[in-house]
Amino acid sequence: MRNLLLLTTLTCASLSFADPVTLKIGSLAPRESPWGQVLRTWVKAVKEKSNGEVLIDVYWNATQGDEVAQISKMKTGQLDGAVVTCTGLAVIDPTVNVLQAPGLISTWKQLDTARDALKPRFDATFKAQGFVLVGWGDVGLDRWMSKGFALASPKDFKGQRPWVWREDPTLSPVFQAANVVAIPLGVPEVLPELSTGNINAMSISALGAEQLQWSSKLDHLSLAVVGPNIGGMVLSKAKLDTLSEANRAMVLETGRLTANALTTRIRAEDEKALERLKAKMTVVQPTPAQQAEWDALYREARSRMAKGALPAELITEVEKLVK
Repeated sequence: MRNLLLLTTLTCASLSFADPVTLKIGSLAPRESPWGQVLRTWVKAVKEKSNGEVLIDVYWNATQGDEVAQISKMKTGQLDGAVVTCTGLAVIDPTVNVLQAPGLISTWKQLDTARDALKPRFDATFKAQGFVLVGWGDVGLDRWMSKGFALASPKDFKGQRPWVWREDPTLSPVFQAANVVAIPLGVPEVLPELSTGNINAMSISALGAEQLQWSSKLDHLSLAVVGPNIGGMVLSKAKLDTLSEANRAMVLETGRLTANALTTRIRAEDEKALERLKAKMTVVQPTPAQQAEWDALYREARSRMAKGALPAELITEVEKLVK
């Protein structure tokens, strides 16, 4: 009996001092950015609410590679989650790209309508691949920015060197339809290429341009919206399943609240950033005729996407949702 009591005591002691479960989360965001500030609140909340049983370790500034690499590391268990843009989300489900199809959605209200309607579909496809789409987190409304020239109409691309994210299937058709050779680069490569002048135009949100320090290398800003720049928080279902039921529910709920906070915070911050850039840059407001040229270009780009990158019926569905 004495030995049994001793074994029980030692077992309980070992359980009480069990190592915490650490969730390794990747992100392109800098630690002190608005995204970083919100995510660090989540880190603190999870630790407190789990009494230290669950910890979150965020890898900032793309230290785990670009978003494609981060999602790949989630599949192999090297990462347990990631806070990514549409580029990362689309590695899991390419149809998410419909929310960023050029010229399709131009306001947050339209995005919310389309995204809410399609979320059950996205949830199912993510789950089927072993991911949990915890919530959304937007990056801003993308606009054309350039260096040394105005992008008032698609004709202004002639002879220029626009950037396209290497894995982005939404802007590539725009440049193809405009007969423009864009320069594909990963995010970490953009600032050096902007500095040398090897690229001189891009579609980017005001807040994104500021936080990545790209806006200092650009001097023209179009007010016309190309589309929303969206993102989201994804976690590994396998990793979540290692948590107790209570801790799993807590991580998902605090993650959902964090994603909602990111959406609210970033939309407000993007508007503030836009006002700051308007004060520093030459503002470009396309005329109705010029905007009609952009609209035609975007329709052609979406038509090209419908022939390969996205189901045509999905594009049509979103077009009806946001009318």
